[in-house]
Amino acid sequence: MHKNFDALPRTAANYVALTPLSFLSRAAGVFGDREAVSYGDHRYSWSDVERRCQAFASALVARGIGLGDTVSVIAPNIPALFELHYAVPMTGAVLNTINSRLEAETIAYILDHADSQLVIADSAYAPLLRAAFDILGREIPVIDIIDDQAGATPGFGQHNYEDMIASGDGGFAPRLPADEWQALALNYTSGTSGKPKGVVYHHRGAYLMSMGTIAGWNVPQNPVYLSVVPMFHCNGWNHPWAMAMVGARMVFTRDALPQKLFRAIKEEGVTHFGAAPVILAMLADSEDAPEAPFSPPLKVFTAGAPPPPAVLAKTRALGFEVMQVYGLTETYGHVSQCIWREEWDALSADEQAEMQAMQGVGFPMVEGFAVVDRATGGEVPKDGKTQGEIAIRGNVVMKGYYKDATATAAAFENGQFWSGDGAVVHANSYVQIKDRLKDVIISGGENISSVEVENALHHHPAIAAVAVVAMPHPKWGESPCAFVELRSDAAADEAGIIAFCKERLAGFKVPKAVVFGDLPKTATGKIQKFLLRERAREMGKDKT
Repeated sequence: MHKNFDALPRTAANYVALTPLSFLSRAAGVFGDREAVSYGDHRYSWSDVERRCQAFASALVARGIGLGDTVSVIAPNIPALFELHYAVPMTGAVLNTINSRLEAETIAYILDHADSQLVIADSAYAPLLRAAFDILGREIPVIDIIDDQAGATPGFGQHNYEDMIASGDGGFAPRLPADEWQALALNYTSGTSGKPKGVVYHHRGAYLMSMGTIAGWNVPQNPVYLSVVPMFHCNGWNHPWAMAMVGARMVFTRDALPQKLFRAIKEEGVTHFGAAPVILAMLADSEDAPEAPFSPPLKVFTAGAPPPPAVLAKTRALGFEVMQVYGLTETYGHVSQCIWREEWDALSADEQAEMQAMQGVGFPMVEGFAVVDRATGGEVPKDGKTQGEIAIRGNVVMKGYYKDATATAAAFENGQFWSGDGAVVHANSYVQIKDRLKDVIISGGENISSVEVENALHHHPAIAAVAVVAMPHPKWGESPCAFVELRSDAAADEAGIIAFCKERLAGFKVPKAVVFGDLPKTATGKIQKFLLRERAREMGKDKT
């Protein structure tokens, strides 16, 4: 007998559109009296945070902000930016957190491309924003955030963040989405080549990303979370929403300086934080690092470029339990995790660090995380050698690129999001990135992973940062060229670096040239390899 299950109704009782805004209302109800925000002398409970967000949202609505409007924010990791992750979407508007380290020209481009209706800016960035407006050729209304830790830089003087909260309705009813596919946030790629693309997040994706993060990271109730990941980067990997779910105490330092971070960890009893490998390296090498490792250990997420095993080994000595995660702006942040395996316990510290540097397996909220041969459409074998491209599928993939249907269609070809990252799969199903596909160096018919060469160089005690790219070679076609940034108190020469590599790498993988100097980086700390490739090409022309 046919049974018509679809005849059962979808009603307000059994269907609610998913939105991370619901985490705040629950946090205020369940953890209302618990401290939610710690920033110098500023201390707010979860009930306080909900009231402040609702008051600011009501003030935005009174100024005409509503469904589908873009509200841009330029601020460091401070409580106001955390609150805006709730307050702006409560109006139905779309939150656009702008990288505060960008130059004025790119900020002007983003404000224009995003159709920004309003800018909320920390007063320290007022000069940068004025320069962006000059380039844009017009001004956008500004709300100043006056932070007592920012110095005395005046803002625009139009509206003040705290004044708007004081004048708003703390009982404002959030305008929750009727459709969970509704846009929630607009984030821009770092733009290492060409103009940055606008990546659109929806409420459903942020909700599921938050749930998956808590489950995959095994976060307990009431952790103490140190806000290090910039909230302009994938909305802080969606942690501002996820941490409300478990009633976390959010600790802010404004600047990610080692002395501030170590002080916060000690004084606030921090249990969890996320940070890029460059931050971990900075902490490991800091004079402010404690002599004894933290106990109990801190749970740490790291993502960005694959972290050098040498850095992971150093952070383990600090008492950091680091989990390597992998993701992109287009996937709301992390979509895979390197879960520790029991058989690794018997390995040496260096071998353990090598294992930790893998990208691992998909998070619980990801439907598909595979390494695919683009030519055949099939998954590569689990042999740790055959390279393919990481392809991702699921609810935590972006809606698409804002106002760029062509790029969206290309990214979603054949029903998957193509990452552009070349990787292999090991027998245990763990994925390991070998390179950005465009970064593979083909020398004499041999493929060389720049990541592998970079990892070897990171073990050199004099090297602070390194990037390896292809350089034209008269005999081999291409050869590795290492661009090296030395530590401030260290010295090294080309012959010594090459000799160091020869002890650790096959001969064809050893750099044929070493260039010393500061490495060009994006505002998020990523090395701009496209600039280094250009330099290497010019250098190679002289030899061919």
